[in-house]
Amino acid sequence: MAVTFRQKLSEGIVLFDGAMGTMLYKKGAYINQCYEALNLSDSKLVLDIHAEYVKAGADVIETNTYGANGKKLKGFGLEGKVEEINRKAVQLAREAAGRTVLVAGSIGPLGVYLQPRGLISEAEARELYGRQMRALLANGVDLLILESYADVNELKLAVEVARSLSDLPIVAQGSFNQKHETEIGTTLETFLCEADTLDVDVIGFNCSTGPADMLTLLEKTIPKISKPISCQPNAGMPKVVEGRYFYLASTEYMAEYAKRFIQTGARVVGGCCGTAPKHVKAMRSAIRALFPGQRQVVIESKETVCQTTVAETALEAKSKFGARLQRGEFVTTVEITPPRSADPQPTIQKCEYLKKSGIDAVNIPDGPRASARLSPLVLAILIEQQVGIESVLHYTCRDRNIIGMQSDLLGLYAAGIRNLLIVTGDPPKVGDYPDATAVFDVDSIGLTRIVTGLNRGQDVGGNPIPSPLGFVKGVGVNPGAINLEEEIRRLRQKIDAGAEFMITQPIFDPEIFLCFRDRIKDIAIPIVAGVWPLVSYKNAEFMNNEVPGASVPDAIMERMRVKGSGPEAQKEGARIAGEALSLIKDSVQGAQVSAAFGKVELAVEVLQQGGVLT
Repeated sequence: MAVTFRQKLSEGIVLFDGAMGTMLYKKGAYINQCYEALNLSDSKLVLDIHAEYVKAGADVIETNTYGANGKKLKGFGLEGKVEEINRKAVQLAREAAGRTVLVAGSIGPLGVYLQPRGLISEAEARELYGRQMRALLANGVDLLILESYADVNELKLAVEVARSLSDLPIVAQGSFNQKHETEIGTTLETFLCEADTLDVDVIGFNCSTGPADMLTLLEKTIPKISKPISCQPNAGMPKVVEGRYFYLASTEYMAEYAKRFIQTGARVVGGCCGTAPKHVKAMRSAIRALFPGQRQVVIESKETVCQTTVAETALEAKSKFGARLQRGEFVTTVEITPPRSADPQPTIQKCEYLKKSGIDAVNIPDGPRASARLSPLVLAILIEQQVGIESVLHYTCRDRNIIGMQSDLLGLYAAGIRNLLIVTGDPPKVGDYPDATAVFDVDSIGLTRIVTGLNRGQDVGGNPIPSPLGFVKGVGVNPGAINLEEEIRRLRQKIDAGAEFMITQPIFDPEIFLCFRDRIKDIAIPIVAGVWPLVSYKNAEFMNNEVPGASVPDAIMERMRVKGSGPEAQKEGARIAGEALSLIKDSVQGAQVSAAFGKVELAVEVLQQGGVLT
């Protein structure tokens, strides 16, 4: 038996398809014809578009019936074909959907205002909606989607008619402009107040606006709506070129916003005008990146082979760093950014100084702020081989697909690297190369699962590997996150995926960290506090305004402003960092100090002033 929409919704994120109308227009349908009538006159065209969305990875496709009600069809002389058009639409969608994809009966507004605003009576409206809905339901849709509503009263009426006919799931969506009002001036707040009382499964938004504005709508909606929320934006705002409409949002842009919708709290995502199968395919990849464990893989085989896993190596046996964490000892690391050259020797010399100073490990970021530097993988190997101090290597999801990641991990383990900090990574567009592209097959949660699998003797495909690995798995966390609930939720997911310690973003305000620590007091894995010694007032401004989650208190900003720049500012920054560390050291099990601008002596001084290094 096929999985129902409500089951899909309870289990994770549901991906709808994209536009039908603009796809028909793109493939040559005239803008002034009845697109719903194409179900009868050009069935293959409609079927092919449905099939493209299924191939792209949509969980749900919508019937080509948005305007297939008696009122709209009457304008084309087709009011007598309501049942025939809706019946054929369901048949075409069902043929494309196969056994695993669901079919949603698409229903739009009647196109005329209800009394007293307009001339159509409530009784007439009920009859029009009932006629279309009965046709859709009789031919086997899995759910109904009421989309692009500007009048919440008309939406309520449509829901009432649907509920009088069926108990199938209903998705109800309003359409808002950039002012966050509907076409008739209904504000978002008014709409939500009414919509939350509807007997529907999902409330959300579609059409009229692009992803960025819809994200703002979602952010305002989350605290006010108890039901799951959907977001199906246009592919940006259309540009008219020689009488034709073009939607210019890229697949990468739509995918990035699909991730943001989900991370903000949306349960249903998809597209509206201008979105095409390529956009839906990119959204599917984005969802897999966030929830790699939910990927459905169909394996055709004549026999079933059971794959078994082994227990992970104990933390204390994985590395010296892991052993210190397991014993509850305080660990110290210094972060050194790889050089912008092929010469590792200056960095090697700094690491020799750190080893003599008693530092436990060198923390090596991977392409911080998406810049091109000496490979951190190679640098980690050179440091461990030439200096004899362990590294904590940042490994990001940005630059490699999951097969390439697995190859890297096997190679790193063979070369002796044992400690990883698993991070999603900065998108290239925030760094030095805005035209560069990213991969992001998985995010940090998914990559943690992959490493855990390798540690347990299974590769990415679930195949056994001869010798299980033994990586110590660290993850990042941001105590100053704007959406702290979401940050903690993701942290728990990382721990469920196998994380064994966490390193925080730079802590400038101990109060923020201690509040965060209190929120996660039930979490047992060690916390390593990130500390950043400011080197100038300009540096403090940058951290406060341009680094997500870094909150520099006003008092500290003033101290750095007084010192300005130069040696005195650097000493003051070290004192500030040392003070912060001394206040939180009893609440953590380690400290990671960033060697700002490569100043490792400053990092050691911070650890000494913080009372964690003699």
